[in-house]
Amino acid sequence: MKRYSGKRTIDGIFVTVDGAPLNERFDIHVFDEKGFEWSYEGSAPRQLALAILVDHLGDPDVASSKVESFMQSVIANLDNDWELTSSDIDAALA
Repeated sequence: MKRYSGKRTIDGIFVTVDGAPLNERFDIHVFDEKGFEWSYEGSAPRQLALAILVDHLGDPDVASSKVESFMQSVIANLDNDWELTSSDIDAALA
């Protein structure tokens, strides 16, 4: 089971999957060229939703179709520091 986590620090925002940096997936779509954000609805949270879903689902087309609802229901509601497991993501998508 994968673990995704995000932290806000004085040095910036860090998002990892199993301890390694999460790819922004600008190769699929650029919602926000600055990268990730969370705790609100917007372009940077959309970029995070896309990156998590592509990594989790392994299918860019399916992930892209679920970005908006995942961003609104999950990403926009995350705290400053957060963790999501594969099970959490599956439950949110169900």
